[in-house]
Order: sequence, then C-alpha cells, then structure tokens
Amino acid sequence: MRNGTVTRFILLGLTNQPQLQILIFLFLFLTYLLSITGNLTIISLIILDYHLKTAMYYFLQNFSFLEISFTSACIPRYLYNIATGDKVITYNACASQVFFTDLFAITEFFLLAAMSYDRYVAIGKPLHYVTIMNSTVCRRTVLCCWLAGLLIVIPPLSMGLNLDFCDSNIIDHFICDAFPLLKIACSDTWFMEQTIIICAVLTLIITLMCVVLSYIYIIKTILRFPSAQQKKKAFSTCSSHMIVVSISYGSCIFVYIKPSAKDSVAINKGVTVLTTSIAPMLNPFIYTLRNKQVKQAFSDSITRIPIFLRNKRI
Repeated sequence: MRNGTVTRFILLGLTNQPQLQILIFLFLFLTYLLSITGNLTIISLIILDYHLKTAMYYFLQNFSFLEISFTSACIPRYLYNIATGDKVITYNACASQVFFTDLFAITEFFLLAAMSYDRYVAIGKPLHYVTIMNSTVCRRTVLCCWLAGLLIVIPPLSMGLNLDFCDSNIIDHFICDAFPLLKIACSDTWFMEQTIIICAVLTLIITLMCVVLSYIYIIKTILRFPSAQQKKKAFSTCSSHMIVVSISYGSCIFVYIKPSAKDSVAINKGVTVLTTSIAPMLNPFIYTLRNKQVKQAFSDSITRIPIFLRNKRI
C-alpha cells in the first residue's frame, strides 16, 4: 500500500448506533477475555503436565498460541475504537494488521491439516506413533506451517504495498481487511484480487485435501475395529478436531458462497466476528470438555495450588 495522499484510514466498524456499540463492546471484550484465558490455560497445562507431552498436545499448544495471536491482532484495536470513539488507524498499523491476521489465519489452516495427519497416525499406526511423530518431526511440521503461511502471504502483500489511496480513506469494516482496502484503492486492483483469490483457494484446497484424506483413512481404520467400544473411543479422539475443522473451513467457505454482492459486506463482517472472536473462545472449551487427559491435567493443577501456597508460606 504505497503512501500516496492517504496516511490514515477510518474504520466504520460494525454499527454506528451507540446502544449496539455498547453491547458489541461487552460481547467482544468478554469473548476476548475467555479466548485468552482458555488458550493460555491449555498452553500452561501442556507445558506443566508430563502426561501431555505427545505430538497431539504439541500441535494443540501451537494452535492455541495462533488463536491468541490471531484474535489479539484484531479485537483489541476494535475495542479501543469503540471505547474512545477514535476510528482512525494509521497506514502502517493497517498494513501490519492485514499481514499478521492473514499470516496467523493461513498458518492455522496448515496446522489443522498437520493435526489431522497426527490423528491418522495415532489411530492407524498406534504402535509406531511415538516413533513417527517424534519431537523433531513435530517441530519441523510446525515450522513448515509457518513457512507456508509466509510464502502465501508475501506475494499479495508485496503487490498491495504498491497500491495508491487517494479518493477515499473509509474502510467499511471493523478491521483492516484485504478486499475492503481494494475497494477504496485508486490503482487497478484486478490482478491483485485474482492473486488473493488464488492464494486463498490454494490454501483451502491443499489443507482441506490433507484433512479429508486423513479422515478417510481414519474412518476406514476405525470401521475395521472389532468392538463398538474401540470404535467409539477412536472417534472420540478425533471429535474435537473435527468440530474445530468444521468451524474453521465452514466460515471461510461461506464467504465464497455469499448470496449477493449487496450482502457481501455484512456477511464478511459477520464471518470475521465468528473467526476472530467466537471461534478462538470456543476452541479451548471444545478441546478441554471432550478430552479426558486435559480435564485430568486441569484437575491436578487445581489440587496442587493449595499445596503450593502452603509450602510457600512455610
């Protein structure tokens, strides 16, 4: 986004009605606190509890970190805008927000694909799970997810830095997002729009194919189990991940099947609220409420607090 005459942008937000703004502020503030608390709790439990040192929880720890980063790149800024009434965001802050939100979102999709493969190995090859998904493989997989995110973000971002903004600086959104920015650019944006769509579709197709293939093999493996109890236990280990995958991919696919251009702005805002505030809040609860090991680790941590405090007094 080359700085022509515009040095600041104005974010219109979700609504101009004061009463609704108060409700939105309270809602987003609460979901943000719950998201940060929930994801930090998961990260802390995985670090402190030796029972949670497998590949599955290593990926979950990184996923929670991405959720914290993603929601923190979007929500606090908008909360500040509502609280102060200042809707202005600087050119550099806007460009940074676009970069980090896209990077965290794309990396999450690749990490979800890696987590689905981890579930396949755990169910399909349980005797070799520790060997296949060792610490070195896990670290390299997470690094590759971040590199993939960077490689996909950089091409459209480098083109976006050359855009001119001169006619308008009003962004019809509550965060800096690529398509609302393209709508107010003076430059020809056709090629950049196509590049963004290609990068987004490639990300969705590549990661979704990995998820679908993993779950096809998982289902085939589970159906060969002799007892219903084994099948139920195997499905339960994947259920949390399947719910998170459904929310993540469902919200993104919904953007591309919006009913009309007239409703596209409202729908994009709604989907963005879902992905930036509601989903990061729900994911920790989805993983903890459906995972016995995480619940046990949480229970053990709670019981250790009085002992720690008593020893500290002594």
